[in-house]
Amino acid sequence: MANILVVDDEIGIRELLSEILSDEGHVVATADSAASAREVRRQSAPDLIFLDIWMPDTDGVTLLKEWVAAGPLTVPVIMMSGHATLETAGEATRLGALDFLEKPIALARLLGAVRSGLDQVQRLRGARLAPSAGAGAVEEPSLARGRAAPSEPARERASAGAQGLAINLDQPLREARDQFERVYFEYQLSKESYSMTRVADRAGLERTHLYRKLKQLGVELGRGARRGERFDNNALPEKGTTAGSRQDE
Repeated sequence: MANILVVDDEIGIRELLSEILSDEGHVVATADSAASAREVRRQSAPDLIFLDIWMPDTDGVTLLKEWVAAGPLTVPVIMMSGHATLETAGEATRLGALDFLEKPIALARLLGAVRSGLDQVQRLRGARLAPSAGAGAVEEPSLARGRAAPSEPARERASAGAQGLAINLDQPLREARDQFERVYFEYQLSKESYSMTRVADRAGLERTHLYRKLKQLGVELGRGARRGERFDNNALPEKGTTAGSRQDE
């Protein structure tokens, strides 16, 4: 889990990025301008920043220059824009931006940028600890160290519960969670006669979020789908467009 700051003057982009990143387990703060971004960064010390280039008060490249001028950039910054030129993107990269994402942003590209950013965070933290690693360094305690191993009955109960849902416990957590959610939504869709409204209410999700979640999990809408309807949520919208404009019947 990481603290991520999303800076964009378009509310739809802020909300959608915040929703996706929160679903991935991160804590997300947002800012709608350079002024608010300065304040949020000062107060929350984010691990990763997504920074839009075109903003009304101060553009993202100028804000990045300001941060670099104040001292070494200690947090990875990923620039975003739907209208930036290659020259602008290159300038941001030369200033120290980790990556540049062109809108609409593909979901896989977004999550890949997050992984790259958090990998850099780990490298930066490792570099700061390196000078003291020679003599007298105190090894960071492992989260697993000292943790009692689960008893055999506990392991058996957990395994039996997972097998009842046909979930493989030997896979990474994210894949196991996706597998559980797939089973859950397929069950709810069948139970609610493929009514997206009732399934969204039962799951506690907005319908547009539910559509995107089902697409991500590869769950078919079945007979409840409108004829010819398909998902198109692999990309985030450009500025001026709204996410989730589709409504179900």
